[in-house]
Amino acid sequence: MTPPKKIKVSATKKAPVAKKAAPAAKKAVPAPAPKSNKISSIFSDEDSLEFESPPAKKAPAPKKAAAMKKAAPKTTSIFSDDDSGSDFEMSPPAAVKKTAAAAKPKKAPAAAKVTKPKADPKPKTAAKPRAKPLTPLDNVMDKLSSPAAPAKGGPSSDEGSDDDDGSFGGTPPAKPPPKKSGTQKSGSETYQKLTQLEHILKRPDTYIGSIEYSERLMWSFDSDSQSMVYRNVRFVPGLYKIFDEILVNAADNKIRDPDMDSLKVSIDKEKNEIVVYNNGRGIPIEMHEKENMYIPELIFGNLLTSSNYDDDEKKVTGGRNGYGAKLCNIYSTEFIVETADKNTKQKYKQVWNSNMSKVGKPKITSNASGQQYTRITFKPDLRLFGMTELDDDLIGIMKRRVYDLAGSVKNIKVYLNDNRLMIRNFKQYMEMYVTALSANTAIKEEEDIIKKSESDDESGFESDAKESKVAVPKGPKPVIVHEVVNDRWEIGFAVSDGNFNQVSFVNSIATSSGGTHVNYVCDQLVNKITEVVKKKSKSSAIKPQQIRNNMFLFVNCLIENPAFTSQTKEQLTTRPSAFGSKCVPSDAFLKKVVNSSIIDSLLDIATANADKALKKTDGSKRNRITGLVKLDDANKAGTREGHKCTLILTEGDSAKALAVAGLSVVGRDYYGVYPLRGKLLNVREASHDQIMKNAEIQAIKQIMGLQHKKNYSNTRDLRYGHLMIFTDQDHDGSHIKGLLINFLESTFPGLLDIPGFLIEFITPIVKVTITKGKKVTTIPFYTMPEYESWKETEGSKCTWKHKYYKGLGTSTPAEGREYFKQLDKHLKQFHALEEGDKELIDLAFSKKKADERKEWLRLFKPGTYLDPTLPKVPISDFINKELILFSMADNIRSIPSVIDGLKPGQRKVLFSCFKRNLKSSIKVAQLAGYVSEVSAYHHGEASLVQTIVSMAQDFVGSNNLNLLLPKGIFGTRATGGKDASAPRYIYTELNPLTRKVFHVDDEPILSYMTEEEKRIEPDWYMPVIPMVLVNGADGIGTGWSTSIPNYNPMDIVDNIRRMMKGGEMLKPMDPWYRGWHGTIEKVGTDKYKVSGTIRQTNDTTVEITELPIRMWTVTMKEFLLAGMAGTEKQRPWIKDMTEQHKMDIKFVVVLSEEEMAKALSEGLLNKFRLTSSISMNNMVAFDANGRIKKYETVEDILKDFYFVRLDYYQRRKDHLAGVFTDHLEKLAAQARFVKMIIDNKLKVSNRKRVELVLELKKLKFPPIAKKKKYGPLDDEEDLEEAAKKAEEEDDGVVGDVDVSAYDYLLGMPIWSLTRERFQRLERERDAKEEELNTLLKKTAKDLWDADLNDFEKSWTDFQTSYKTQRPA
Repeated sequence: MTPPKKIKVSATKKAPVAKKAAPAAKKAVPAPAPKSNKISSIFSDEDSLEFESPPAKKAPAPKKAAAMKKAAPKTTSIFSDDDSGSDFEMSPPAAVKKTAAAAKPKKAPAAAKVTKPKADPKPKTAAKPRAKPLTPLDNVMDKLSSPAAPAKGGPSSDEGSDDDDGSFGGTPPAKPPPKKSGTQKSGSETYQKLTQLEHILKRPDTYIGSIEYSERLMWSFDSDSQSMVYRNVRFVPGLYKIFDEILVNAADNKIRDPDMDSLKVSIDKEKNEIVVYNNGRGIPIEMHEKENMYIPELIFGNLLTSSNYDDDEKKVTGGRNGYGAKLCNIYSTEFIVETADKNTKQKYKQVWNSNMSKVGKPKITSNASGQQYTRITFKPDLRLFGMTELDDDLIGIMKRRVYDLAGSVKNIKVYLNDNRLMIRNFKQYMEMYVTALSANTAIKEEEDIIKKSESDDESGFESDAKESKVAVPKGPKPVIVHEVVNDRWEIGFAVSDGNFNQVSFVNSIATSSGGTHVNYVCDQLVNKITEVVKKKSKSSAIKPQQIRNNMFLFVNCLIENPAFTSQTKEQLTTRPSAFGSKCVPSDAFLKKVVNSSIIDSLLDIATANADKALKKTDGSKRNRITGLVKLDDANKAGTREGHKCTLILTEGDSAKALAVAGLSVVGRDYYGVYPLRGKLLNVREASHDQIMKNAEIQAIKQIMGLQHKKNYSNTRDLRYGHLMIFTDQDHDGSHIKGLLINFLESTFPGLLDIPGFLIEFITPIVKVTITKGKKVTTIPFYTMPEYESWKETEGSKCTWKHKYYKGLGTSTPAEGREYFKQLDKHLKQFHALEEGDKELIDLAFSKKKADERKEWLRLFKPGTYLDPTLPKVPISDFINKELILFSMADNIRSIPSVIDGLKPGQRKVLFSCFKRNLKSSIKVAQLAGYVSEVSAYHHGEASLVQTIVSMAQDFVGSNNLNLLLPKGIFGTRATGGKDASAPRYIYTELNPLTRKVFHVDDEPILSYMTEEEKRIEPDWYMPVIPMVLVNGADGIGTGWSTSIPNYNPMDIVDNIRRMMKGGEMLKPMDPWYRGWHGTIEKVGTDKYKVSGTIRQTNDTTVEITELPIRMWTVTMKEFLLAGMAGTEKQRPWIKDMTEQHKMDIKFVVVLSEEEMAKALSEGLLNKFRLTSSISMNNMVAFDANGRIKKYETVEDILKDFYFVRLDYYQRRKDHLAGVFTDHLEKLAAQARFVKMIIDNKLKVSNRKRVELVLELKKLKFPPIAKKKKYGPLDDEEDLEEAAKKAEEEDDGVVGDVDVSAYDYLLGMPIWSLTRERFQRLERERDAKEEELNTLLKKTAKDLWDADLNDFEKSWTDFQTSYKTQRPA
């Protein structure tokens, strides 16, 4: 793989001056974060990219290669976490001899010619030796001594050194004894004991890493462009490590001394000299009581000396093992320590030479000014690293490391070669990397374009790209999400280039290989991103690693007593539980992350993953399909003539039986049949897992031979060349057709562009038999709107019978064969996709188009239907004229009318109860059957039963006014009504209050629907008050949903009266639920806060006496029990809980005093989750004209209802006045008729009917004619008899008068022709006249007010009864 180009990014030139650090905290705890947005910790980002990829393996020089091959295996430090090394090398004698010869030094202790171990090719972790038995510490480390001050052993008390503050000083290691002559070594020669200094020089990779040149892809700082670059760097890791040890020591001093504000680094290539200075607290200049030497000398000139050995003390510094600074000393020709101690008023300087073998005497001078600083100057021993000078690559990564400190250490001025770095906070530091990565991505894209146009010169182009430096592209900066989580954690996020990138620091140590701290933060982000991706696209299948590969993560943290994989400290191994702090990104941070471009990238990846998985279930063109028992396969399917075959997909098994009956007409060679089980899956919103597990979709792919995402231009590669849809001619059948079109368009591009591929088989939904004289005609109708239109026109002029075909199962096999004989009449081709069709399919089935779909449905015009005579059906017409009917029907089923507050199912139940005059109890199961019979209910019985049960429920949170009475267990507040008994065990009847709401006098003026030629429920009832507000409403339809809260009927009555008076302001109404005792508080124009009730009864006990509305008892119980048992994320905090419910809620909860204090601090309502909210921004209902309407306020609903209801009161008055007038006229005529007979003024006996009619007309008796019966007949009526009867009635006409118009007189019984009857008729006439006069004096408002008075009285009685009998 060719390394990417060298990228450079200019550092920020201007930045605000860093503020002075806060006073030192106890035990070296970092200063608290300032209130500003600046970084509040010294932490760096997640992890550096410098060791992201394995280094290119360097070919060793010819002379060195042999030595490297023969070199002894590497030894691992006993301080490494995975140390398994041993000094007892059990090698064959001959091999030992060669190794010893190759490694033998000429002089002691010079280590320049010691055989160098082979460079570790894996940069991210320390080299792992072969597994060997561990050796005792005493056998590995020699006893140390110093000529100036003999080391006595014991803990160091130094506080000024950073990482490792012990040194191994003294005389150079002794020469090994001379070898004996001979071909085989003795035991003494085979087993050797090295001093610790010898071991460090002989096995450097154990302590500082490889001392061979290594090439790695990593970040570096380019001095020419003053920018970061990401390129291949050739350097010696060991030399880089000793520099880093001194740098980390300086950064650690900021932890010990928060007042430290300067850190200066100087790198002099010419002098081979590096200086690291900090102005923090100096090293104590005093003699160590136990070791008898100055503390600076103890720290820097003696191994295993440190201030970090107390593991009981929680420190967040980088040092740990006592090696760091001493290793730098050992690998330097000169090492100088200078420090100033303010406490002793002294300055200290000491020089070591020759790899720490020569120790100069300390020089102590006066520090009268009280300065504080530590300056380390060292000259690396380049010959030990196979170098002659500090090369540019090494200096580049050293400078980058200085920039690391500028970004990761808080409130400090960092200088490099006397120039202050303008990176002053972690966010600016992150920008350097992200901008560089963005530039690299742009370069790669440019390279791809060039490669395509210059493919002949690809190799030369790549060579140039490897070394080129590219300026940052112009344009907006990449998005960086940054957050200071707390005083120990600072994190950042950006979108990467497709590979996981991380830059991270632990206590200012650059963890180039990441570690547990990076995983800790990364996992949280991955979980959140996964959650969002799944919400945005259920079809997305994404793996955590794929999410990581799109992340550039920055982590800067302080970890207590950190542990690493090795002394090189490239990877943190400390468990998150031992971090000493937590990093939980805020919701704001996570929101910014998921709003970045990473989601779009991941959705693309997820789609590709899903497509790959779905291809595994592709079909193929084969002769036979096994495993699908219900498939009646065409004989020619899968053969050369497969493109001529048609697969008939039927809606269920019964429809398949009808299709199979038709196969007897067309044959089985070219027609196959397969039944669908229910509706097809909406693949546009389904996950790939759902699609793969969907039996119908997989069956269609196998039967047809379809291949996922293949672009089809013809059907010759398929088993079937045509697909026929054979469904019921109702709304659900239309939906199945739409779902199949959606499946084909979204999954198999090009398939719907093939003319004639998709076909539908239409069957009649209604057949009408017409009789005109003796002629009988049958007319089929394929859509309900078409049938309704005919019924209102031609159907009103003749007598006819009908048959409703609810499903294909209604047709007989004979009718099925008849259909297939007339295929040209029943087959309809779908037109190939036209412009705009794909957008319409997406509109109908995509959740992302919810708002557009609302508008589409809102513009629907009732009466729209698809013309069944079209030879080809345009997909746009199918969606706009047929599929839309399903969506509207779904909304009508799910969303109530603003007038009566009922959905169709509830309205059918109420209609049936009124029809039956249900005043006595009936089983719910029986009532469901009766409703289905008299109201043409076409859906499942279980759904109808649930509707009846919900209308009778009266527990808190259900109905304010239950229209039916519950006689049995209809559900309780414990589970929200889910605990209702089976319908065969419970009874119900009409609530007496229901008739006070739905007045019987309104029924004659309602508009009733008809179905299957039976009069069923009205379009809507007309209640006295708006029931949509009394009982509220919830529902989810297609494109629309609704949520309307409950309100107090008395508040509604009050406002109706205010509106009737006119001019008065409406009284604000708040949601109200009968029997609920919590509080409802308005917190916005369209939102309410709902709170339960809780009180503290003593120091450790609280009582919960009310829950938020519609929080059921079992929900609270589960919450309290979880508090007692504890969860993975929360320890137990409740000691005990008891339930003491009676008619109301009562939980008694016992806490500890500590938890009670926390609960009071947080607020009892919040602690126990006793708050919820009610939103007013989704109050949707059908208005009086049948259109979907969204209401902004409850007052708008009330006003819409008010004006319609007032108009209907006027209609009621007019209707009643007409009825009373007709009745009065009839009573008056009957009274006069009887009077004339008993006074012998009119003779009716022994006279012809025609003569009597003419005389009655002459005497001005009003005719009251009967209406002739045209239109549909009942099932039991004979069509011929009805036609004959109609003809006879036509003969009974005298002039222009219908003889039957006087039946109300001539049909009176003989016993009615008496004086007593006459007197009674006169009384009835007078009473009716008075009733009419009284009615005419009243206005519509008077009628409404009277009904409201009646309702108020009944409501009061109902409330009184409820309080004594209501359920808990």
